[in-house]
Amino acid sequence: MDTQLLNIAQHFALEGAIASIDRLGEGFINDTLTITMEGASRPGYILQRKNHNIFKNVPAMMDNIYRVTNHIKAKVVAAGGDPMRETLTVVPTIDGKLYYKDGENYWTVCVFITDSVTHDRADTEELAYKGGEGLGLFQSQLADFTEPLAETIPGFHNIRSRFEQWDEALKRDAAGRVKDLAEEISWIESRRAKMLDFWHLVETGELPMRVTHNDTKLSNVLFNKDDSVLCMIDLDTCMSSTALNDVGDALRSYTNTGAEDDKDLDRVSMDIKIYKAYVSGYLSKMRPHLTPKEIEMLPFSGIYITFEQVLRFLMDYIDGDTYYRIAYPDHNLVRTRAQYKLLTSMESQWAEMQNI
Repeated sequence: MDTQLLNIAQHFALEGAIASIDRLGEGFINDTLTITMEGASRPGYILQRKNHNIFKNVPAMMDNIYRVTNHIKAKVVAAGGDPMRETLTVVPTIDGKLYYKDGENYWTVCVFITDSVTHDRADTEELAYKGGEGLGLFQSQLADFTEPLAETIPGFHNIRSRFEQWDEALKRDAAGRVKDLAEEISWIESRRAKMLDFWHLVETGELPMRVTHNDTKLSNVLFNKDDSVLCMIDLDTCMSSTALNDVGDALRSYTNTGAEDDKDLDRVSMDIKIYKAYVSGYLSKMRPHLTPKEIEMLPFSGIYITFEQVLRFLMDYIDGDTYYRIAYPDHNLVRTRAQYKLLTSMESQWAEMQNI
């Protein structure tokens, strides 16, 4: 066993003696490990090194998570559920902190939820419905949460801020690529007013601020082995925003018939059946808490978030690929075009999305 990891884990209020610490998956942002205790056959805890380069204020992030999960636990208990399985449980250090700092690194621990599964792709309407149900349940449990939350990633999904970055990137033209991107740039500019109009509804409060997850891909929904929903996981980006950002983020990933960076654009489209299933699952839990304006704008949420991703991929390509990791020189341009194909597929099905 790695002695450094053992020393870090021993700073937390764990029950029993540590038998092993093992890596779990290949995270793109955080390093994640499992802790198994002596006498146990399965892991008892999750140990994570939080990426402080992305999350600039880890203590505030952990405070967000702690308060949100405690609120959910109270709801679960009131409903007669199991608070240790139906939300994450943060484990403090032996001196009561929500994290342990080792040099520049921040470490956290939560309880491992056994007999649970995750899925990477919504390849059936039933699974898409369940994913929507998972987000709807999470947001509904927090619909009466009124405490302020720290902004863990400033300006996240704020298209006004994104356009300011975009304008600066065009002027900078750091990689000298702007001259070859007239068509792609026109995709962004032709939709600027519509996207800012949507964000204006957030700024004026017509779309209210709620507790949002902000990373709603299917793999962040935890299921029982029978595929009934347990809870949302990976709460690092939990903060306040419009609920529609969460829905749009999910629709962008759930409904795409191709890959995010698909070179074959004929494979990329929005699957309207998956859209309907996801939205139905979401509304089955969240409809009573939504305002009429939120329900009206729900179909636009996927268009908004997909557009934002087109802009971000293209902006990074213009900047010389400084943000997203690339596998080949024009990877970000390929991503831009694939996401744009998804965007136009959504736009072409707009009337049906509204009807649903």
